This record gives sequence, C-alpha cells and structure tokens, in this order.
Amino acid sequence: MMGLPLRLIFITLFMSAPIAHPADPTAPNNIESLAGGNTAFALDLYARLKTVDGNLFLSPYSISTCLAMTFAGARGDTAAQMAQTLHFGTNQNQLAASFNELQEQLNQEQEKNGMELDFANGIWAQKDHVFLAAFLDVARQSYGANLRQIDFRTRSETARTEINDWVGHETKGKITDLIQPGVVNPATQLVLVNAIYFKGQWAREFDKQNTANAPFSVTSTQKLPVPLMNLTADFKYAEVGGLQLLELPYAGDGFAMVVLLPRDVDGLKNLENLLNKQTLDHWLTQARELNVAVLLPKFKLAAQFSLAKPLGEMGMTDAFSPGADFSGMDGERDLFISAVVHKAFVDVNEEGTEAAAATGVVMRMNAVRMPRPTPIFRADHPFIFLIRDLHSGSILFLGRVVDPTRA
Repeated sequence: MMGLPLRLIFITLFMSAPIAHPADPTAPNNIESLAGGNTAFALDLYARLKTVDGNLFLSPYSISTCLAMTFAGARGDTAAQMAQTLHFGTNQNQLAASFNELQEQLNQEQEKNGMELDFANGIWAQKDHVFLAAFLDVARQSYGANLRQIDFRTRSETARTEINDWVGHETKGKITDLIQPGVVNPATQLVLVNAIYFKGQWAREFDKQNTANAPFSVTSTQKLPVPLMNLTADFKYAEVGGLQLLELPYAGDGFAMVVLLPRDVDGLKNLENLLNKQTLDHWLTQARELNVAVLLPKFKLAAQFSLAKPLGEMGMTDAFSPGADFSGMDGERDLFISAVVHKAFVDVNEEGTEAAAATGVVMRMNAVRMPRPTPIFRADHPFIFLIRDLHSGSILFLGRVVDPTRA
C-alpha cells in the first residue's frame, strides 16, 4: 500500500474507586489462567524497568489490556511473540473471552456491594479506512469498545483533543494530555481506548491524628522527614527470609495493597532480584492474620515512560518492525507498532488509594509461625507495593517507593 504510513493508537487507562466482594469462586472460567499470565508479565516487565532510578509506578493490568486488544489483530510470528512475551497463550478468541469474563466479574462485584468500579472503552477510526469486521467485533463484544469515526487526515489535532478530553473525563481528571502533539497526525488510522476507574478506601482507615513526620531512609546514608501513618489492627502478615509482607485490604475485601518491605535499609535491590511470579505466590501463601503495628508513609507517585524498548527486549521484536503482521486488523501486512507509552498516578493516604494509568500503543504501516509479640511493620525505607484483585489474583498496579517526598 502506497502513501503516508498508517498509524494505530491503542490507549488503556486505569484508575481507582470503592470496591466489592468477589464473584462466585466456583464458577468455571479462564480467569485464573489469565490472571496468572498477567502477573507473570507484570513482574517480567518490572524486572526490565527496575533499573530506572528512584520511584517507579505502573499499571500492568492497563498495559496487558491495551496489548490484548492489539494482539487480537496480530498474526503469524508477530502473534506468537506477543503471546509468549505477554503470557497470553495462543488462543486469541479465548483470551478475549477471558478478559471479557474478568470485566463482567468485576462488574458483578460492584453491583453486589453498591461500589463504583467503572469501565469505559472506545475506538476512534479513520472514516474511510476499512478494518475487518471480525477485529471490530472482538473490540466491541469482548472489550466493549464502541466505534467512533473521524477524519484524522484533516482533523488530527481535533481528534487528539477529543480523545484526551474523553480520557480525562473517564479518569476524573487524573490522566490528562495522554496523547502528546504529533502522536496523532494525518497518518493515524485507529485509536483504541480502555478506561477503568477505581478508588479504594481502606477497610481499616488510618487516623489522621496518628500521622506524624518521621525519618525515612532513602539510602543507608540519607534520611528525609516524611509523614508516617500509624495503625495497629489485624492484617495478613508474613516474615519470609529477609522481608516483611503486609496485606492492607480495601473496603469490601475484594482488593488489597500488598507491601513488600526488605528488612535491610539497602535491601530493595536484592528484593527486586528475587521478585517473580513463583516467589510472589510463595510469599503470599505464607501470610497469616495477625495483630500488626503498621507505619506506612503517605505518598503520591507519577510516572511516564516508553515501553517499546523493554517489550522488544522481552521478545516482541517483530511487532516493532516493518515486518510485523497485524493483518487481522485490516487484511494487510501494512502496520507495525512504533511506540508504546505509559502514564500512571497514585495517591496513598489515611483514607485509601486513588490511582490512574494510561497506556498508548502507536502503530504505523510499513507457612511461617508468627511470634506472640505484635509485629511492627515500619516502612521507613524503600519498599515495593502492588494493588491486586484478591479473587482473580490480577495485579492492577505495581511500583516501588524510594523517596515518598518525590512524585
């Protein structure tokens, strides 16, 4: 195909709101397999990103969902490499059905408990570019993405503003200007967007009167004053090797924040080297309900980075080359991914957690026994945290806090 290179942009967003109890655990589905694969990918990707200095925050769930929609149009070696890198499995129809099933399960959770957990999906397509009906059907039926037609050739900046406004509305203003100038241009053919809103209140809130400044060891030689929240209550807790694990449930007990705290002030690097799906699963199984004295810093993190390089290094090489095969989208081998961008935000305070994330894919043509004394979980040095769905095990957010005073 001649002319300007074609681009497709896929965007996925995640935010946070009060949550609900899990759906029926006896219902037969593929959610467990999907969540396991998503967790493995999340920790594989974290292993690639951990070399970045300072704080780190991302939404693996957002990235997986975004790339799952892209995967629906991949074929041949491109599809095989994406399946292996993302731990999707090779059955594209089953994967789409599993994502749909997981979303339906989460919808049922909010209906049972009157909580807010909102999903929104949309597609902006070049009005005269023909995409295969099968591809659009998967986007609509499995991901709930409705089609909007627009002329990127003559209204690319208008389209960018329209999509960014939609993103801002669906994430309650937490993710703004996701699509930067120049990303959407006259060559753009398709933009897919998935937004999720979530705001979790702690099941046991911290008393603001107990929050006080205390030293936080950014390194073994540098300390900064940060506000440490303080609460003693029953939580799932484990001491495994050189780390402490704490699970802080959100209201409804369907979701929780898991904090992995190395015993040593400078133990973060060693913890990150140990972190994978197998070790995380093992650590989680060791957690037992105990009365724990918790000291956790208040923090806000924001992150924005490109994922094309780490994804390519993880095995998705063809997808980023002119030899990519995304013929399942439009019947032509004329598209490849030119960029994957991610933007995320989290705010942790006495009441709970608010978080948001956005991912864009740009495509172009051519058991431990606990001691009797109350354990003290004092997170006054760098730690890893993740927010997960307790029913499926899906990791929605993953990050580390090195300096709580820096966003």
